[in-house]
Amino acid sequence: MSGSSTVIDVYLLSGELIVPKDAPTDLIRAAGGIIRRFVPGGRVEVACIYREARGDWTFPKGKIDEGETFEQGALREVFEETGMSCQVIRFAGTTNYTHRKGKPKIVAYYLMEANEVEFAPNEEVDELVWVLFESVRAHLTWSRDRELFDEVMKFPELRAEAS
Repeated sequence: MSGSSTVIDVYLLSGELIVPKDAPTDLIRAAGGIIRRFVPGGRVEVACIYREARGDWTFPKGKIDEGETFEQGALREVFEETGMSCQVIRFAGTTNYTHRKGKPKIVAYYLMEANEVEFAPNEEVDELVWVLFESVRAHLTWSRDRELFDEVMKFPELRAEAS
């Protein structure tokens, strides 16, 4: 499902995403995380979630609350959906598309690392799996997530650390 892009000219200034004043009034603002971890042998894994209600594999995300920054919303949503307390490593990028209810939606993603990992299925997320870095792209349902991950794959923060 790929809707047309509805938001252009989105900027990152001083570490926070700035949506232009002329953005659509019904724009849904959301944020999420691409969570990494290093495993023995210097390999990198990324958390992917499964939402049975939508039948998709994606990254944790959700709408930001009034008064929240995109980064604050991303940290809160990741915690609510996965139970993981994380720290932001860097801004990762955005996706924008037409929401299933016909409204334009922008999602700001942040590369994160989990401080605590204790997932339990919940109302929004049925399963969380750690996928090896080189297999993440094939695991994702949406082309917009795969396109975002193509860019994230270039980040030096996702390369295995020397042991």
